[in-house]
Amino acid sequence: MALMTALGLMSGTSMDGIDIAAIRTDGEGHVERGPFLFVPYDAAFRSRLEQGLDDARQIRERRDRPGILAELERELTEWHAEAVRRFLEEHGEAWRPDVIGFHGQTVLHRPQEALTVQIGDGEALARAIGIRVVYDMRAEDMRQGGQGAPLVPVYHAALAASLPEQYRRLPLCFVNIGGISNITYIPAEGDPVAFDTGPGNALIDQWVAETAGVSFDEGGRIAAEGKVVRPAVEDYLAHPFFMRAAPKSLDRRDFDLGPVRGLSAADGARTLAAVTAEAIFKAVELLEEAPRLWIVCGGGRKNPFIISDMKLLAESLSAGLESVSEVVTADDVGVDGDAMEAEAWAYLAVRSLVGLPLTFPTTTGCREAASGGVVAEPA
Repeated sequence: MALMTALGLMSGTSMDGIDIAAIRTDGEGHVERGPFLFVPYDAAFRSRLEQGLDDARQIRERRDRPGILAELERELTEWHAEAVRRFLEEHGEAWRPDVIGFHGQTVLHRPQEALTVQIGDGEALARAIGIRVVYDMRAEDMRQGGQGAPLVPVYHAALAASLPEQYRRLPLCFVNIGGISNITYIPAEGDPVAFDTGPGNALIDQWVAETAGVSFDEGGRIAAEGKVVRPAVEDYLAHPFFMRAAPKSLDRRDFDLGPVRGLSAADGARTLAAVTAEAIFKAVELLEEAPRLWIVCGGGRKNPFIISDMKLLAESLSAGLESVSEVVTADDVGVDGDAMEAEAWAYLAVRSLVGLPLTFPTTTGCREAASGGVVAEPA
């Protein structure tokens, strides 16, 4: 198939802004990675998104927009349109896309009810920027009995095949630590396996916003002054989510700050970093074989305590293995850990246009490999 230039737009569970990344791809094995841009939301809009999550609890049907959600959807779409304009001003001549993959903002995810809701008007976005848009890429998977998440694994599989030789150590795991953490397990043989592993950055962000008045723990500075409070970690890891078989996925509100209430700001931040790391490594219990390599992507890779805890857990895991289990960041293997999810949405848009599967029984639990997405043409 001919190569297409695609732009991916991702507003993730951290709700800090819009990641924009360009790639050229055939939707299969060829991926040429292009420029990346991050457009942060201002504090007022982030606050409105938080309110939107509360209003979303009233949703019973996918098209419901209770409370401020209808207005918020219009605002979010315009934020994305302006972000695309900024990207095209900087990179448009060389990277003007044939198609845009638009994720929108997840405000509700209840896979047990076959209900996932992402606000963002794909038709309005296509009209505003004059470029074809593929959106609503989770719904078909749910109609096929899947969890609707995660969708990035098919892109991870394409990246794994192109890693430098010293990092092609199968089985390996891509770990994405956004608001929620998820893994893609690439075995030596067979299809990738993927699922959410537990809290990522969302609880840490909520905690430091509440206790220290900052939006995130930059460089782990707050956690650096604290200690891990084991009873709180064990409380989190006793959550029923960890007893469930994979594939499985989470809503941002499935975990809360209850177990760390009463701790100092520093102890809470350090404890929540440990929860993120230990929840990721609990995933080994659900895998056929322990990964030889863990490649950490997303904002969580910048928290040194999450990474250090993961490395200690990998060392402990290696003690019982014939081969070493190692933790590295996406940057270590030559991949942009900030851009990966947005790149994936660009890749998925191309696959959607040509009818290739986006999800698989081993990644979301769908009955059969499923394509998906709605195509919006510019007026």
